[in-house]
Amino acid sequence: MIELLRHRDARLLLTGETLSLLGDRAMFLALGIWVKSLTGSSAEAGLVFFAYALPGLLAPAAGLLADRVRRRTLLIATELAIVPPLLSLLFVHDRSQLWLIYLVAILYGASGTLSGSARSALLAEMLPSRLLPQANAALQTTSEGMRLVAPLAGAGLFAAFGGGAVACLDAATFVASAICLAALHHRAPRPVPHEHHLLRQMTAGVGHINRTPDLRRVIVALGVSLLVVGFAETAIFSVVGQGLHRHPSFLGVLVSVQGVGAIAGALVAAPLLRRLGDGRFIALGLVFFAVGDGALVTSDVAVALTGIAIAGAGLSWALIGFGTTVQQRTPLDLQGRVYSAAELVLSVPQTLSIGFGALLVSVIDYRLLLLAIAAVVGASGAVLAARSAGAQYTPPDAELARPLGAGSGRGERAAGGLWPDGAGERVHSDPQ
Repeated sequence: MIELLRHRDARLLLTGETLSLLGDRAMFLALGIWVKSLTGSSAEAGLVFFAYALPGLLAPAAGLLADRVRRRTLLIATELAIVPPLLSLLFVHDRSQLWLIYLVAILYGASGTLSGSARSALLAEMLPSRLLPQANAALQTTSEGMRLVAPLAGAGLFAAFGGGAVACLDAATFVASAICLAALHHRAPRPVPHEHHLLRQMTAGVGHINRTPDLRRVIVALGVSLLVVGFAETAIFSVVGQGLHRHPSFLGVLVSVQGVGAIAGALVAAPLLRRLGDGRFIALGLVFFAVGDGALVTSDVAVALTGIAIAGAGLSWALIGFGTTVQQRTPLDLQGRVYSAAELVLSVPQTLSIGFGALLVSVIDYRLLLLAIAAVVGASGAVLAARSAGAQYTPPDAELARPLGAGSGRGERAAGGLWPDGAGERVHSDPQ
């Protein structure tokens, strides 16, 4: 991590992302609270999160754009473009302006989808390959740290001064992030134009995943895991009420402990990834998540808290490993499209499992659902570990990953994100 922090541009990017995440986490919760306070309806409040997720369906187009323009310029434009919509929330005073909140949520989601692809690609373009695990671990640590403090700050600011104050805070963090990006010394080359048909360009990310066995194995393992991980979104409420016999507010304790586990995992992720290689590192994360999730079937609070901390560490490793794998095993001119394609491929099974979980928890004992999650995720991790056992961890030379004719500015080297909760996006959901 010390080597990463010596890198001036990395420090600037991390600073901007930290400020940005502070506003994001606060605003994301405030939007739901705002709708709930205006309507009294949990369903209408929930539509905020649906509106935010909707632009994710356009991820392939976002990835293509991230590969067709300079990534830093795209990120700055995206950060600044969302500021006016956020400030428009100052005009929301009653239910008649509810549509404005939903519109901002959609634009917010579009901003996150676009910036996620561009930020992951910029990291791969800007940093030497050996620093990518450290950078992804640092971003994951920041993300989880903000998850612990920002929602509480956002809720308190909303209660004291209203949603407009939270919107102003978030707008200020977008501007701060844009300033940090503008201060980078890194100067990317002009993207090389492609003559292929637009549809072929948009699907190039999927094609690269299919042609790259190590990357394909990782995405298949994560995709299979996500087919059941979403069950926990609903089952966790039963864990609190039926299993631990606690008030629903105890869920906040579980989420906080999971965040602490995720931070602890992120702090040791980079050396562990270098030692194991990306495939086995992600496999270990899946196994840890499975073990921790299985511990939630208990009625013992201490065991449950230990389990969810272990699950948090495992989730952190899976996210960091995934982002690093995409960056290191993808040519620079495909970074945005491969990242977006992978996110889209993984978000579909996760979304389906959340929906099925809401149905299944009413007819199946929640403990059976948790054991199913543990079994499937653990098996996916074991298979990935076995298939990755013979692979040697040899991060690609940065120059080999560079497209023909590309160069870098001010001595920066280019090299070879992150899953739904990774740090490559503005706001993300959690499997638990």
